[in-house]
Amino acid sequence: MIVALVVVAAVVGLVLVGAVAWREHRHFVDAEESRRRDDEMHRRHEDEVAESEARLRLSLDAITQGVVMADDAGNVLYRNSYARQFTEARHGEALVEAAVAELLAEAARGRAVEREVELFGPPRRCLFVSAMPLTLEGRDYGSVALIDDITEPQRLDAMRRDFVANISHELRTPMGALSLLAETLAGERDSEVASRLAMRVQAEAIRLSDIMDDLLELSRIESDESSERAPIAIQHVISDALSRAKPSAEEKEVPIETVLPALDLVVHADRRQLTSAVFNLLDNAVKYSEAARPVKVTTRLEGDWVEVEVRDQGFGIPPGHQERIFERFYQVDRSRERTDGGVGLGLAIVRHVATNHGGEVRVESTVGEGSAFTLTVPMSEILQPIGAQA
Repeated sequence: MIVALVVVAAVVGLVLVGAVAWREHRHFVDAEESRRRDDEMHRRHEDEVAESEARLRLSLDAITQGVVMADDAGNVLYRNSYARQFTEARHGEALVEAAVAELLAEAARGRAVEREVELFGPPRRCLFVSAMPLTLEGRDYGSVALIDDITEPQRLDAMRRDFVANISHELRTPMGALSLLAETLAGERDSEVASRLAMRVQAEAIRLSDIMDDLLELSRIESDESSERAPIAIQHVISDALSRAKPSAEEKEVPIETVLPALDLVVHADRRQLTSAVFNLLDNAVKYSEAARPVKVTTRLEGDWVEVEVRDQGFGIPPGHQERIFERFYQVDRSRERTDGGVGLGLAIVRHVATNHGGEVRVESTVGEGSAFTLTVPMSEILQPIGAQA
């Protein structure tokens, strides 16, 4: 009986010990599982944070604006790729980094500040640097500086101002002449004088109309409005331009010679735009040529490019002016004195047509000998016998 009780007690003890051991084991397993889940959640959280940080850095590096962030003590914490170019810059660009440091120090004191930094280059640039404190609900989170390149907006603004000033000047001349001629004509009793004045009025009105036509044409070409591209033989473009230039050439007694290739050179282009470009080159050549001095038009194939060269024997363009003659309204002073037409839009039209067609226009000129303008556009893959392209 006693032995049986001892055995029962031993079994019960073993059961209790086993139960306790099992419970401890379960607690250990549960704790490990909980720790594993916590570690997994922690790793997942860290991965999400790292992914968000990488996405933010990539986004900031992609923008064309410098971003520099600093803590509340003014220590720089981060620069995007645009801003990093100034950290090791030399010469003028080092001014940008100095401006960033100064403005961040001001922003750390709770002030939003800004400054323009002129870099004289080359190339000449203007950058706008601004800095501001980062605060939320009274808590200071540091400051941020932004760097913007405002060179192009400033250039466009200057172009707009120049355009208004130039067009006002150019329109004032024919308008003033028309007003004076009309006033004189109103009191004129001599029919012969009145007839001459009426012809002058008509000439000034035509000049004014030509200015407006050039402005509209340049506006359409700049915006590439209603552009209709199609395969066209460059010879037909030359023919159209010659027809337009013929009256003024005959009036000035300036012959126009052409050198065309044996085959049609076909380009994919807007016929109206290309004709306008070639006409303006011809018109300029005729204006600046003396009587009996021929203007020569040569068309040739250079690799994959079709070149149209218009060469005159005029008084040429001084080297200092050759880089600017394709600007709107720009005219060489000497040419203003020796010609009676144009407001400086023709070569601007040529340049925009060339750009629209993936080509270029260049000039070679010697004072006293003449000028050669070459319009280059890419050729299409088709070469056809002359006359096959209508």
